[in-house]
Amino acid sequence: MIIVGAGFAGLAAVAALRKAGTRVTIIDKNLYSSFQPLLYQVATGGLNPGDVSYPVGGFAARRRARYIRGELVAVEPAEQGGEQSIRLADGRVLDFDYLILATGVSANYFGVPGAASRTLGLYTRADALVLRDHLMNGFEQLSTDRARREFAVTVVGGGATGVELAGTLGELRNDVLKATFPDVDPARVHVRLVEMAPALLMPFGPKLREYARRQLEGRGVDVLLGTKIQSVEPDRVVLDSGEELHSDLTVWAAGVAAPDAVGQWGLPQGRGGRILVGSDLRVQGSGRIFAAGDIALNPGDPSPQLAQPALQEGRHAAEQILALARGEETRPFSYHDKGIMATIGRRSAVVELPRGPRFSGTLAWLAWLGLHLAYLLGMRNRVSTLINLSWRYIAWGHGGGVIVGDEPSEPLPSESPPSEPLPSRSGAGEDPVSDTA
Repeated sequence: MIIVGAGFAGLAAVAALRKAGTRVTIIDKNLYSSFQPLLYQVATGGLNPGDVSYPVGGFAARRRARYIRGELVAVEPAEQGGEQSIRLADGRVLDFDYLILATGVSANYFGVPGAASRTLGLYTRADALVLRDHLMNGFEQLSTDRARREFAVTVVGGGATGVELAGTLGELRNDVLKATFPDVDPARVHVRLVEMAPALLMPFGPKLREYARRQLEGRGVDVLLGTKIQSVEPDRVVLDSGEELHSDLTVWAAGVAAPDAVGQWGLPQGRGGRILVGSDLRVQGSGRIFAAGDIALNPGDPSPQLAQPALQEGRHAAEQILALARGEETRPFSYHDKGIMATIGRRSAVVELPRGPRFSGTLAWLAWLGLHLAYLLGMRNRVSTLINLSWRYIAWGHGGGVIVGDEPSEPLPSESPPSEPLPSRSGAGEDPVSDTA
């Protein structure tokens, strides 16, 4: 059995097969699995990248599985009734009895000109480090270049990732700059959030959406709702109304789609390029290939693109494979909604339970923090994250709370020649929309 992708769904499938006695191989192009709900904390200098990363090989070994570093490029058809196989980018061919595809998704630019080549994403650990370095470099340039009027950051997308990033950037400007970059006037740092929908955090109730908007604006974030991006230019974003807004750094958090490579696998695809599956998560037209997590789409009953559905789908796909191996019928997947939550910043979050209370503020923030610590892999990561986040919020404005990086190793998208766009960055798991309870 082969599992491709070491995100939430892939690791959940490996764990579900721990005692099944099957030969399991997990494949991922990275040596580590990233906890995506906290990548924005890495990007804003609150956590070290190692705090949100866990070695895939160690996870696999403790569950009697094998880890292979590689990237899937093709799913080969079976020859004369034999085993099917997959081909990796390095030319290796691996046979399988059953396959689970859990590769996750990447950014969806919705055809906006310049978005793919002139914005940064926040889907992988590498994305977070690039964004952190450019943010800190922008702050540093303000402190040394008095002629520079401002450093403007535009976050596109009012989902949980966009809200969390914009809220933390607002706090950085208001409370941390004066300690870390004392020569920078916070008024010279402009943070805006652009959302096409009429409200932020659309899966939440109206009161929680309004609370999130007020909290962002209270942190000095310019929130533009019902606003569509027409194009992204080297130093600005152009709105559908024709208005042009200066933007030194544009972060795209507006949606997800399947990576382009999925189109080469020869599997049926639906909206956003996601792989079409049946009710039991088997790929349509296939008897031995499953898909789970954000890459999977059941048109008749789509699951939210969150961490909890990915975890549950990974486990379900593994259980159906074991059922098939025993000669039993598969069962349809049914998502058990445990609720959703998102944080806006220090002592500010929103929580919505499926059949319970909806609450916000400090209590919701503590619940968000506790849940994310519980879901992190590895005790060292939990302890390190707790220490770093505690220090960040205790030390706001007192000379601490920021983990700085290096000089950016690549230019901003706005500084790259139009003929040489930055390579796209795709993640290995859902943007879990930070996150389900």
